[in-house]
Amino acid sequence: MDELTKSEERIMLIFWKLKKAFVKDVLTEIADSPKPPYNTISSVARILAGKGYLKYNTYGKTYEYYPAISQEEYGKMKMKKMLSGYFSDSPAMLLSFMINEEKLSKKEIEKMKEIIKQIK
Repeated sequence: MDELTKSEERIMLIFWKLKKAFVKDVLTEIADSPKPPYNTISSVARILAGKGYLKYNTYGKTYEYYPAISQEEYGKMKMKKMLSGYFSDSPAMLLSFMINEEKLSKKEIEKMKEIIKQIK
């Protein structure tokens, strides 16, 4: 599956939230002022469908879109790409980065330790 641009991902987040939506429904969810044109959102939805992220039902000339993959599946795909691209496929490097750079709280670190213990 092709990677999403920031604008595509932003629109996809709305489709995940709404489950099924027409372009007008997506426009309603966008908080920007001024809102992007209807045709822009329609084009992005068609691109997302072409990339395999959305499916649709047709009602005459109107399309009702719905996600073809879950937000969780997309998150896993993004995480795998990030892990391989920035952390040499090493979860330990990612964890080290999170601890050192993100300054995780002791509570968060303890929670991670518990998750690791449960996996063992």
